[in-house]
Amino acid sequence: MSIGNRLKVAICGKSGLVGSKLQEMFSSQHNEVVGIKVRENTDIETLARELENCDILINLSGTTILAPWSESYKKTLYSSRIDTTNKLVQAMTLCKEKPKLFLSASAVGIYDSKSMHDDESEDYADDFLSNLCKDWEAEAKKAEALGVRCVQMRFGVIFAKEGGAMQKILPPFKMFVGGKLGSGEQIVSWIHIDDLLRAVEFIVKTPGINGSVNFTAPYPLSNSEQTEILGKVLNRPTFFGVPSFMVKLIFGEGAKVVLDSKNVIPTKLIKHGFVFDYENFEDALKDIVQ
Repeated sequence: MSIGNRLKVAICGKSGLVGSKLQEMFSSQHNEVVGIKVRENTDIETLARELENCDILINLSGTTILAPWSESYKKTLYSSRIDTTNKLVQAMTLCKEKPKLFLSASAVGIYDSKSMHDDESEDYADDFLSNLCKDWEAEAKKAEALGVRCVQMRFGVIFAKEGGAMQKILPPFKMFVGGKLGSGEQIVSWIHIDDLLRAVEFIVKTPGINGSVNFTAPYPLSNSEQTEILGKVLNRPTFFGVPSFMVKLIFGEGAKVVLDSKNVIPTKLIKHGFVFDYENFEDALKDIVQ
């Protein structure tokens, strides 16, 4: 399977940042792109008909993680990922011509905050976010038993002009009140949206890649270093830090997303010959803000 032949690509979660950019990329290469919507009342047979003869299925379903985690919101986070993925796998079992490749989202939140992690690392955290990712991936991996090549995309923090992390980070800096979050010592594993899209295309063309894949740039950095670079590139002060207790006050348990260290290296992509356009955060940031 290569991008060159016309492919049928189904995207679940097409309206989000990554989904809309992937639709743009695949459509520009004259592939057929269809959006898949999975609701609580979605019928498995109907879903199977939509997935029939589809070359690639991309699962990006899930309510935003960067929000206050009430108990009811945690249930929404869980069901929007696990239940949706479960329905997609069930639908694939009914397809005569199953998707050849199933790319399913996950996150670097699966890993603990102590170690450095490559794609094979099993040093997982023991918290809600990690367990959410583990269950999400386990659900997606069930498609392997159907003979479908499965890749779990463990996304780092995504930087893009159109949204992602920049939507949250830029406003305070533009108002001259930007600064580090908490201690600033936490390691941030990040990726430029263009490299994310190119990595998806690379995986489509590289049948040897399967299982978990870290979608992160090769050089993670601390939140303090990130803040310093933001100040330099935007020409803004960086001394208005937000203390940990304030972040926890706003996001509750969800504060882990920005306060926990995630030191993650994209070993699998690099080993297979993928070359990042944006290895360094400063280059990525300059491209995004200029």
